[in-house]
Amino acid sequence: MSASPGPNTTRTDSHTPRSTPATMLRLLDWARPALPRIALGGATALLASLLALAIPQVLKVVIEGPLLHSSSVSGLVWATALVLVLGLLEAFLVWCRRVFIATAATGAEHDMRVDLYHRLLDLPIGFHNRTSGGQLIQRSMGDLSAVRRWIAFGFVMMVVSVVTIVAGVALMVVNAPPLGLLYLVGAIVMIVLTFRLRRSYGEAARRARDQAGDLATNVEESVQGIRVLKAFGRGEDAHEDFLSQADELRRTELVKAGAQARITAVLTILPESLLAISLGLGAWLVVEGRLTIGGLSAFFVTAAVVNRPVEMLGNLLAMTLDARAALDRYLDVIDLPNPLTDPSDPAPLPEPATAEGSSVELRDVVVQLSPNEPPVLSGLDLTLPPGRTTALVGLTGSGKSTLLALLPRLLDPTAGSVRLDGADVRTISRRDVRTIVAPAFEDSVLFSSTVRDNVLMGADTEDERRLNEALEAAQADFVADLPEGVDTVIGEEGLSLSGGQRQRLSLARAIAAQPRVLVLDDPLSAVDVATETAATDALRRILPGTTTLVVAHRPSTVALADHVVVLENGRITGEGTHAELLAGHPHYRYVLTAMEQEHEEAQQARADAAAAAEQEGVA
Repeated sequence: MSASPGPNTTRTDSHTPRSTPATMLRLLDWARPALPRIALGGATALLASLLALAIPQVLKVVIEGPLLHSSSVSGLVWATALVLVLGLLEAFLVWCRRVFIATAATGAEHDMRVDLYHRLLDLPIGFHNRTSGGQLIQRSMGDLSAVRRWIAFGFVMMVVSVVTIVAGVALMVVNAPPLGLLYLVGAIVMIVLTFRLRRSYGEAARRARDQAGDLATNVEESVQGIRVLKAFGRGEDAHEDFLSQADELRRTELVKAGAQARITAVLTILPESLLAISLGLGAWLVVEGRLTIGGLSAFFVTAAVVNRPVEMLGNLLAMTLDARAALDRYLDVIDLPNPLTDPSDPAPLPEPATAEGSSVELRDVVVQLSPNEPPVLSGLDLTLPPGRTTALVGLTGSGKSTLLALLPRLLDPTAGSVRLDGADVRTISRRDVRTIVAPAFEDSVLFSSTVRDNVLMGADTEDERRLNEALEAAQADFVADLPEGVDTVIGEEGLSLSGGQRQRLSLARAIAAQPRVLVLDDPLSAVDVATETAATDALRRILPGTTTLVVAHRPSTVALADHVVVLENGRITGEGTHAELLAGHPHYRYVLTAMEQEHEEAQQARADAAAAAEQEGVA
């Protein structure tokens, strides 16, 4: 048993290869407004580092001056005071760096997070169908946090460290030329070895972030499906799946740690070894009179200052590669092309085509979701009678849900056209199309808010009358018995409600929008036939003239429709009334029989699940 999809099914479409500089330069799209503060922070950090390099030069002057050639202590006092002032100024500049950069980094993170959320709202349903919620949560939280830390610390300190090392090595060459040149050769060797080791860490960093997204998906699905896991006693299996993925992530993190350890070892062992060699060589040079004690002291104190950014380079490189992997994942979503776009010059909302209601026409529609798969809909022609209810009937996989997605423009046809009141939906803005067309789905989605907010989500008003009419039409009288009525917070995804209650609120939401075209994907499959009949009658009374297309999954729904359409293998093979098709369409009769069996099996499954849940509660 698997409680979560496999790791290869939960990520975005693809990972576009980019170089590290090209990836990090994309940050300018969001960090540009903060560049002045980042520059100020970088300048203060660099000045602090250069002040640290100035202290050894003061010590050199002190050693070669007051300590060797004067019995007066005044020079020593002044030198000590200068070192103290330089140290305090360095600490102040470090504080300034944090103040300047923290605001800039959090601002960039905020803008990136908002842009990602806007992008997720804009991308088509197909993207969300193949991308897990856990991966998207990881991108919007964990990945962007890694990018913020790099902006606030990694980038600035990388620049500061490189400049400090270059300046420090230059001072070491000036103070003790032979020793400085030796250190320079060692620094070049360190850089070459470090860049050779970076690839393994970078690959592991990307893999770890993908696996963390898979793990987040596992948790998300287990929480959402907790009733099912408990009802069927599969908690231990879910735990085993989670443990397997957690172990996989741990192994990848250990690969990262090993790669970072090798980089750190190179950046620690080589400088320390160079200092040991320099100590022996320097002592010999002093004895030979080719180097002063002050020059030797300045060399070693400068080396101590330089060694800190050298050793830090390992962590900074790891942070940069982590941030690059995180930014890659972010850009994989941001850069995805969106096939559903608004026209550059949207047409105005069309008026209803007839006095009876809005017309809906599908002409020679082809929908092919993937080039490697056959079309879901092929050459489909359909006209919905204005102001009437049409039932769409077909076996599972015949293309019913795909057809429904075309009307509110959740999906565009590969070929052909979808027309609302004579206007092609692609010539109208998506927002305007969705003020004309309102859907209600079988899988009801409710949000962690009040009943009022959920029902009026598609309405352009807070009208109490419209709210009550929508609840009445959807037969959602149970709302009156909730603790705070319509102001009751129903919790995440409405799991505090039964399946039938959630479906009725979802239908009420579509009704409250008062659309001209209503698209229903069997939104009352979890209620009894009497409730469905009452809701249909109320719907016709409250929304007269609304053109309705409903996908039927049980015979009772078909019987309530004015017009019935049979969908078979992506094509319309029959139209008419229920009686006409029953008499003359063999496939229609076969579908009705299959629907009746599926309905009975679904009822039995719900009863079994309820009994199992009750037993779990007693246990």
